[in-house]
Amino acid sequence: MASRIPDSDAPPAPAAPAPYSIAVRAMCEFTAKEGDLDLRFTPSPTAAEGMEGHATVAARRGAGYQAELSLSADVGPLRLRGRADGFDAARGRLEEVKTYRGEFHAIPANHRALHWAQLKLYGALLCRQQGLAQIELALVYFHVDKPTETTLVEVHGADALEAFLALQVQRFADWAAQEQAHRGARDAALQALAFPHGGFRRGQRMLAENVYRAAVRGRCLLAQAPTGIGKTVGTLFPLLKAAPGQRIDKLFFLTAKGSGRQLALDSLSMMARADGAAPLRVIEITARDKACEHPDKACHGESCPLARGFYDRLPAARAAAVQAPGPLPREALRAVAAAHAVCPYYLAQELVRWADVVVADYNHFFDGSALLHALTAQQGWRVGLLVDEAHNLVDRARSMYTAELDQATLQAVRREATGLPKRALNKLHKAWSALAAAQPADYSALAQVPDDIATALQQAIAAIAEQLAEQPEGIASALLNFFFDATHFARLLESFGDHSLFDVTRSTGGGSALAKPGSVLCVRNLVPAPFLAPRFAAAHTSTLFSATLTPTNFYTDLLGLPADTVAVDVESPFEARQLSIQVARHISTRWQHRDASLGPIAELIGRQYAQRPGNYLAFFSSFDYLQRAAALLAERHPEVPHWLQARGMAAAERDGFLARFEEGGAGVGFAVLGGQFGEGIDLPGSRLIGAFIATLGLPPLNETNERMRERMAARFGKAQGYDYTYLYPGLQKVVQAAGRVIRTPSDEGVIHLIDDRFARPEVKRLLPGWWAGR
Repeated sequence: MASRIPDSDAPPAPAAPAPYSIAVRAMCEFTAKEGDLDLRFTPSPTAAEGMEGHATVAARRGAGYQAELSLSADVGPLRLRGRADGFDAARGRLEEVKTYRGEFHAIPANHRALHWAQLKLYGALLCRQQGLAQIELALVYFHVDKPTETTLVEVHGADALEAFLALQVQRFADWAAQEQAHRGARDAALQALAFPHGGFRRGQRMLAENVYRAAVRGRCLLAQAPTGIGKTVGTLFPLLKAAPGQRIDKLFFLTAKGSGRQLALDSLSMMARADGAAPLRVIEITARDKACEHPDKACHGESCPLARGFYDRLPAARAAAVQAPGPLPREALRAVAAAHAVCPYYLAQELVRWADVVVADYNHFFDGSALLHALTAQQGWRVGLLVDEAHNLVDRARSMYTAELDQATLQAVRREATGLPKRALNKLHKAWSALAAAQPADYSALAQVPDDIATALQQAIAAIAEQLAEQPEGIASALLNFFFDATHFARLLESFGDHSLFDVTRSTGGGSALAKPGSVLCVRNLVPAPFLAPRFAAAHTSTLFSATLTPTNFYTDLLGLPADTVAVDVESPFEARQLSIQVARHISTRWQHRDASLGPIAELIGRQYAQRPGNYLAFFSSFDYLQRAAALLAERHPEVPHWLQARGMAAAERDGFLARFEEGGAGVGFAVLGGQFGEGIDLPGSRLIGAFIATLGLPPLNETNERMRERMAARFGKAQGYDYTYLYPGLQKVVQAAGRVIRTPSDEGVIHLIDDRFARPEVKRLLPGWWAGR
């Protein structure tokens, strides 16, 4: 049948369900959290500092001390597991270590209650495991800066701990039974799931089969599939079908843009309807600034009404959300949160734990502090990744692992700072100014980070952190923002290597008469592979898909994909006869030839429009170039309607630009290649019948890109230096823009590639194979 995916690697039927397994910490967060949501910033230890603190405490104990003690037991319907921080058998003391900064008395009471609950459960499991009648429990708070211990000790009998354990299990057991029932119903429904369209489009079946095989074999797939093939449903459907047999807990659909998230949500809704409302929990998570209901309030109970008593109202909101029919996009989730007076952003974060499919932006899994990756590691989930429009991931990941500090900002916060932070910031400013003065040009890339800058920056961060710990409510917002930026910058300095540049760019002070000239420091990531490789390794299977993933080695090298990644070029559903490719070999769009190119381009557009009036897009490398070309077209061919993309268009202006492309309409829209109209827009039929692409899309030749070219050549080979920096990113934009023209099997159109270089073999081989005349 067309709706099935035949495959010789079909998985065996799922085994009988085991006891519901849950970590002690996770169960405590479910059963023992109460009171307010309190996110007042206090400078907490980093993960590395936390591990170092735990190691310091363990090193202070005696020879018989057992660190990282594994504990587990089947308790009723649950299998509890966890790892206690340390056990001193001679003293009969079990310890749980928590690292912190600031004042001990500032640790919220509900946090301490949660810590005690976790330690009591570990104590109950240890008494069971070793047959102890009673045990001494010690909650050890370790200050990472001082470094001192504050220890709270309680002695509990095994019977009392067993009763506490039984109470927590009772609180969670009904939810666990519901979750097991849901998982069983979900898997049964997915095994019976039918493809929502009845049959696959040409090429779509090939894509689906490859996604399914990758999931069955636990591998990574790089799938280049033409625009218009139906990639969203063609990847979601096979991964959902594979989920029961591969015991996949979560499917993360990750996108670069909001339009991609909506397509995924629509496809999931369609599959649910086609299958009689399959019990699939789907949520969309969005950025905090877009989900916050009270942006003028702080995230704690004394300020925000949705934070006050959040954990007391959370159980009812959580129960309502998981019972909601159909996907929970942002607005539906907001309605559930409003009905229970809880924060929608943090409700979404809680629901990630209980969802089957999470639709989110790239950064929620790939960023350094990504929620989805952190929970995957913490909970031990078996995850399937779908990365939509994956050609965007290179630049997006670079931005995630890039950080800048502007000396003008430092000068401003120095004026506000007092005491120890002011002295530390002055020292940083002195080192920074000396570095800038020593630079021979307006832009300089350094082989390594100067020690005095790194040291002064760390000292400034420590000084601000100490002040924050002492008076978290009294620090100026500018200084706090600088602290966040500096901390991010310093963390990237710690992992600095040949995947990144450290550069210094002189600035003029922003044109203000009061501002002094300074410089901008940047840790600029060029190769995100070292940061992304662990993320892909954490997933059971990953599929990265896009219309432009050529050549394969560019993406595998830069994204850090596993060595056994499978690459597939999916056959196109379109015929060569649908698209006429015209190469303007007589025109050069190189910078030095721009003036001479304007007349021939205007004549080419006018001639094509006269031959076949209709809607066209004309892409140029810059706003200046497109404005000059449009002006000349208006002068020489006033009969051709046209409209222009402007800098910084708001959503309404963007919609107005696209609204001009009406069915049966006629005119030329001028746009910048690589901008908001170069991909992610759908203009089928007569809404768009052709495109003029007057550029190869090559990034500009400047100091930064030249340093990138040198770094790419050193890391991947001389030939790859130019290709990885200029050629591949440029042609990717060209193919994406051209992909706007043919969207359905009935579309027909023309693409004019305007530059003699499009005729070169090394360029032609990067264009889609189904294009005729390429």
